[in-house]
Amino acid sequence: MPVATEPLSGVPMWRPVRGGNAFEITVARLAQAIRLGLVPVGERLPPERELAERLQVSRVTLREAIAALREAGFLESRRGRSGGTFVVRATGDAGEPGRERNPVQDAATLAREMGDALHDALDFRRVLEPGAAALAATRALSASDRQHLVACLSAARTRDPLTRRVNDSRLHLAIAAAGGSTSVAASIADVQLRLDRLLAAIPVLRRNLDHSDAQHERVVEAILAGDPAVARIEMEEHCDATAALLRGLLG
Repeated sequence: MPVATEPLSGVPMWRPVRGGNAFEITVARLAQAIRLGLVPVGERLPPERELAERLQVSRVTLREAIAALREAGFLESRRGRSGGTFVVRATGDAGEPGRERNPVQDAATLAREMGDALHDALDFRRVLEPGAAALAATRALSASDRQHLVACLSAARTRDPLTRRVNDSRLHLAIAAAGGSTSVAASIADVQLRLDRLLAAIPVLRRNLDHSDAQHERVVEAILAGDPAVARIEMEEHCDATAALLRGLLG
């Protein structure tokens, strides 16, 4: 069976992963390598140990990133002496004739149709939502406002894929509303709507959900503690994680 022969040293996609979003960045790096043909369709990924060492991530993180791409339809695992993890579709491809499509492929088509508008929406969100979280942290929130934020945070932890996306959006909108600016809240509602179908296409994986839940919790805690600097930083990291997954899976 063919194995990717591109050397790992000196290739930007295989450089060490930095920052707090190791899972999401690893997904994006692997997807970029596939998209650029460093691991062509039909070839096997480099050995897990070698990849983990090069990216400087744990093998657990690497396996979960591979699982995300497998669930999205880009990789498949094969057993036996010639087994391993193989590329079956380049990221963003429409897929082979007759192969069943999945939501990620449909979202990838939408992402291509959006073109620069996708990157514009992600950049706009990266600027807007951290500022909205920081603004909310400067406000003297009423008891009912605080209770509403906590309730939205709790609801967003659901593992039901049918309701999680809706509850996630409600939490972000509640954070925006807590800042007291109708213009900011309207802008966040707009960007959430623009990204909704793409965000809904992200595979439901425990690692991603746990990471997102923890980030949401830190944002809300910072708002309730009246710490705008921390609220901004935590929301920036959350937006970066989401953008890395979207660009990796749909780019």
